Amino acid sequence: MSETKLRESICMFGRSLFERGLTPGSSGNISLRLDDGGWLVTPTNASLGFLDPARISRLDATGRIISGDAPTKEIPLHEALYDTRSSARAIVHLHSTHSVALTMLPEIDPKAVLPPMTPYYLMRCGQTALVPYYRPGDPAVSDAIRGLAGRYSSVLLANHGPVVAGDTLEAAVFATEELEETARLYLLLRGLNPRYLSPEQVADLVKAFGVSLPADDHAGHDHEGHGH
Repeated sequence: MSETKLRESICMFGRSLFERGLTPGSSGNISLRLDDGGWLVTPTNASLGFLDPARISRLDATGRIISGDAPTKEIPLHEALYDTRSSARAIVHLHSTHSVALTMLPEIDPKAVLPPMTPYYLMRCGQTALVPYYRPGDPAVSDAIRGLAGRYSSVLLANHGPVVAGDTLEAAVFATEELEETARLYLLLRGLNPRYLSPEQVADLVKAFGVSLPADDHAGHDHEGHGH
């Protein structure tokens, strides 16, 4: 796909996410990794609902801006996920309501934020990790994501929002939406003793769709993402 088309796709998906209330105001950011190692990334203080393709930030492989507006200050978290997941070609970061709410609950397991509630959550997200709260733009969040060693394609930043990688922009967007809807389901069912997928049902999905779960992996391996 040409760079022009990629720029247009960032704007199209950004507008879709914004118009459905999945990231308010000027929150959220999207990046795409290009074949030359550089990136396209949404600008700082830009609403995802009103992006201009010509003003998308273009960075080279060293992170130096080549053209467009100044990039989002969240570059470190994007960079950390790209560096630890070799298959990642796109990353979506939102401030979606239910995903943020989930991070504040006391019972959440940082290694598996959500239980296996639906097949599409497992197929698109695998499992989701939770990292502690850091001030937005703090380089320490990059270290926290690197500490996950590429085992997760979807990560929740405490009191902040999801960061989701995919092998295409569409895959990253769809996985982010699936994460948000699953968080919403969890909050709706919390305290009602719902029936989740059984270990046997999870194993069947893993076998049928090649789902990669962190518990099945070896720490430190450079993982291929599923996010599709």
